[in-house]
Amino acid sequence: MNQKGRPSYTYSLGAEIQEVQDWLADNYAVPANGGPEDLRYFVCGSKTPGVYNLGGDLRHFAECIRNRDLGAMRKYAETCVRMQFANSHGFGAPIITIALVQGDALGGGFEHALAFDILVAERRAKLGLPEIVFNLFPGMGAYSFLLRKVGRRVAEDFILKGKIYPAEELYDMGIVDILVEDGEGEAAIVDYCTRNASRFAAERAVYLARRASNPVEFDELMRITNIWAETAMMLSDADVRKMERLADAQERKIKRTLRPVG
Repeated sequence: MNQKGRPSYTYSLGAEIQEVQDWLADNYAVPANGGPEDLRYFVCGSKTPGVYNLGGDLRHFAECIRNRDLGAMRKYAETCVRMQFANSHGFGAPIITIALVQGDALGGGFEHALAFDILVAERRAKLGLPEIVFNLFPGMGAYSFLLRKVGRRVAEDFILKGKIYPAEELYDMGIVDILVEDGEGEAAIVDYCTRNASRFAAERAVYLARRASNPVEFDELMRITNIWAETAMMLSDADVRKMERLADAQERKIKRTLRPVG
């Protein structure tokens, strides 16, 4: 992901992600007679220093809520859910998917990373679901993916506390799968893929079995995200102002991050 402005899931970023997903599905989805075998791993990371993704488009949310535009919120939510479902099912291709988190993955950014087969994080990374700060909950897959990783009690506690966690703590909880040193994420993934090349078929089969035994279905994601959209319409003006202040803070952070040195 290579956002030029605030690294959140805007429609423009979503459209670019959709292009990649469509290309993978068109070229690598498994046909009846087999398909090309030159792609085994798909890795999603970010080119924004210190940031994987900061989540949903808070400016857009605030505008929709102030305008009482439930339809627009549902449209945004469905767009994200379709992206998440594709991520969580490997685009129908015989591959293993990996999220590489080298900075902040918050809200929808964390949800996005949870959808992949393997979540790799550098020690400096911070991950969490802060939506409770403005009286909302993460509605694009967090509950479903955390439920299957750590169970209902931990998942609900995670969402309701709104805490931002260091990657190491989430590794100990079993949410981060691979913890690597700062600055070594890409090299660690190359090493992982090389070392495990001989067991690729078995490893991929294990992740397929994970999906089969406890699947995250599209209808489940849609039901939850519709609850999210309807709940957003109930937010008070004070809640919306908190949302807007958080968007302001995100913009200040990214301006500092991208400021030229010297």
